[in-house]
Amino acid sequence: MSDALISHHAELNPQPGAPREQRALDVVTPDADGNINCDVVIIGSGMGGSTFAHALRDSGLDIVIVERGDFLPREIQNWSAESVFAEGRYRNAEQWLDESNQPFSPGVFYYVGGNTKFYGAMLPRFREEDFAEIKHAEGISPAWPISYADLEPWYAEAEKLYRVHGLAGIDPSEPWRSGPFPQPALKHDPALAPLEQSMRRSGLKPFVMPAAVDYGDGGDCVLCSTCDGYPCLVDAKADAEVSALRPALRSANIRLLTRTTIKQLKTGTDGRTVTEAHGLIDGRDVTLRAKRFVLACGAVNSAALLFKSANEHHPEGLGNSSGQVGRNYMVHNSTFMLAVDPRRKNKVIFQKTLAINDWYRAGPHNSFPLGNVQMLGKIREPMISSMRPWLPKFASRYITDHSVDLYLTSEDLPTQDNRVTYDKQRGAIKIHWTPNNLKAHEGLVSKTSKVMREAGYPVILKARMGIATNSHQCGTAVMGKDPTSSVLDLNCKMHDLDNVWVVDSSFFPSSAAVNPALTIAANALRVAANFKRLVP
Repeated sequence: MSDALISHHAELNPQPGAPREQRALDVVTPDADGNINCDVVIIGSGMGGSTFAHALRDSGLDIVIVERGDFLPREIQNWSAESVFAEGRYRNAEQWLDESNQPFSPGVFYYVGGNTKFYGAMLPRFREEDFAEIKHAEGISPAWPISYADLEPWYAEAEKLYRVHGLAGIDPSEPWRSGPFPQPALKHDPALAPLEQSMRRSGLKPFVMPAAVDYGDGGDCVLCSTCDGYPCLVDAKADAEVSALRPALRSANIRLLTRTTIKQLKTGTDGRTVTEAHGLIDGRDVTLRAKRFVLACGAVNSAALLFKSANEHHPEGLGNSSGQVGRNYMVHNSTFMLAVDPRRKNKVIFQKTLAINDWYRAGPHNSFPLGNVQMLGKIREPMISSMRPWLPKFASRYITDHSVDLYLTSEDLPTQDNRVTYDKQRGAIKIHWTPNNLKAHEGLVSKTSKVMREAGYPVILKARMGIATNSHQCGTAVMGKDPTSSVLDLNCKMHDLDNVWVVDSSFFPSSAAVNPALTIAANALRVAANFKRLVP
């Protein structure tokens, strides 16, 4: 990082390790009795919560955003693979349980901006057919109660908000668009040119992924190798805090409450209206009273909060008369693939641009949809060592110096048995998850391996991600028209409650096979537009 760049950003954070832009944020504190009163409480500051707040910035509503974490510090360790991956410096989530009650550390982060502080900033739209019923190798992906056309204008707005770079007409599976991408597509690193050319010789149509980074036109992104999985030291990644929350907090009516965990939602005597959110701020009791409540905690934590809020009116969990809260949990079938050529080093810097969707839908070479293939940010030795500690570091360093790294994603299907519950006795979130649609994923892995060998990478190493890889979590409070089989209505208000909405990925009826973040943001904008129309 250059001295000039450090000097430019020091104005925002003069102290090493200080929270990002904390001086400029309107941070709210409870009164002497631990109370906060407002019009709207938004619980969670990730992609859904921050985007929703941004959409309401001119509404005149008194809004408080509650985040259980704090600001992620700006420090040189942001860009250290050893710190981020080997030491797990920023991991701050509690352990969850699998269905055998074995604890594991989930891949979620509690900071202002949520998981987007660490995401790879790739923001694809779902395909048009993803909103319809799709037959897969091992079952049916259900239709959504809204169409791609319903969400398309909001996709366009979300792409503007997050400054998405892309180029229409090169992805063979892409849906129609009402306009061009707001920013020009990134260019592939020169080190990827031979691979792209080999893919084209194989008859594939590789393309540049839609990327949400502040690159070009005086932007701060330098296309470094520390984007995917790292926090951005220079705030050049368009995460939820940088792109949506900070502009929202410039409005006098929007405030932020950090380091606060909401433990329970309380209803009034009729059971139809939530009146209070009870939680802890730095270990002290806090009560937020509002007219409306919006959940954006992430699909797992939103479901857990609804379970913890059970009462005499809602004995199986708040808003759970359908029995569907926590069910239909989806996280994608995912495989890390390292294609290795021992004869040559991979000198790539910004690797995460190249993708292929030729097998995304059924076609002449695959009877059923297989999924998406995209580059990972460059894998380095500390990332391998943290996953394979028995492997000598010199070996993992040699492998990663000579590898091209890919992320393969196939759709998993919603089932009643894959679900989130809350174990009251242990005081822990419990995840019941058995992967499905694996035949399709195995086909994706096989086809990709063949393509990479043809491109000159004779050694193919792969690892399928397990229960702890859940950054793409969705589906635990599905949206639908029928209150007996869904949790939310078409505007993501809970069927059973008059003043509670959910705007994270809980509403997804299916998971598709691409990154969910842009769909979360687009839907939050759509729901916010309806929400504002309800304001008297």
